[in-house]
Amino acid sequence: MGSGKRDVWSPLTILPFAMMAVVAIGDVLAGPGTGYLPLLALGPAFASLAGGVARTAAVGVLALALCAGLARFNHILSSRNSTLTFISLIGVTAAGMLASFYRERDERELADVRTIAEVAQRVLLRPMPRRVGPIRAAVRYISAAAGARIGGDLYEVVMTPRGVRVIVGDVQGKGLDAVETAAAVLGAFREAAYDEPGLPGVADRIERTLARRLTGEQFVTAVLAELHPDDRVTLLNRGHPPPLLVRAGRAAEPLDPPEAAPPLGLSGLVDEPACTFSVGFAPGDQMLLYTDGVVEARNGKGDFYPLTERAASLLDADPETALDTLQADLLRYVGAPLDDDAAMLLLTTERA
Repeated sequence: MGSGKRDVWSPLTILPFAMMAVVAIGDVLAGPGTGYLPLLALGPAFASLAGGVARTAAVGVLALALCAGLARFNHILSSRNSTLTFISLIGVTAAGMLASFYRERDERELADVRTIAEVAQRVLLRPMPRRVGPIRAAVRYISAAAGARIGGDLYEVVMTPRGVRVIVGDVQGKGLDAVETAAAVLGAFREAAYDEPGLPGVADRIERTLARRLTGEQFVTAVLAELHPDDRVTLLNRGHPPPLLVRAGRAAEPLDPPEAAPPLGLSGLVDEPACTFSVGFAPGDQMLLYTDGVVEARNGKGDFYPLTERAASLLDADPETALDTLQADLLRYVGAPLDDDAAMLLLTTERA
């Protein structure tokens, strides 16, 4: 953001005036002949770090006025040294104004790029309906710290003739490339979820889409799920953190796949295709799918957020309330903005 939105009382804003005050007081106390006046150039130099062009110029003018007053006080106003000091102050102020101009321009461009990426990401991640067929769904997306780059977290829930199908994933890397890859994955999933008879076919369609986009060792971790009417859920995990299954009165159970499988985009590294597996998913059960920004969040001591231990006690029967509680607990545990974007998708069926 531009300097106009910075706190007027921030340390970097006060520092130029504090430095010039220290130099002026030191020069007066030291008396004539000490030669502190060139240090007044620290004022406009520090002003260019946080202030805009106008503020840097104003600090430079103030430094020149202080220099003139102190030179008169020391009876050296017309001396060669004072003239060189004036020239130095003018040069430092001009350089600071130029640096401020380029810094503000770069900050505006960076803010514009980030805004475009955020808008693109929000367009991709469409609002989640509260009910998809027999399934109640809720989602929370937590943006990272302002300094972090936009990530490629993705999620989608669709109703198909074969049941409710779900994807939660995370694109390797950051920035607009990650957002574009997430768009490609979601587009392929939305098409394949209606057409393919099984989750492996859906994953293969996404793989073919990624093969036209990704280069080198880029990849996308993802979990695909299909919820069946007979109280079962089929899962296909491609290198993603395992979903958590929470049954009433029981601890959260990580749904680890029977065999590890590579992320989407890296299937050529193995000979055998990834296997699906099924677990019971009865009315009242809850399944939490999430991205690694949740479990890799750390507190001030460097400890990871213990999602598995906390999920069972925090998930309310209402998905919206449950995720509000879980998100608040996560942010309270970290005590600061997250370093990476985090997404959480909670699915449940109502009891008959």
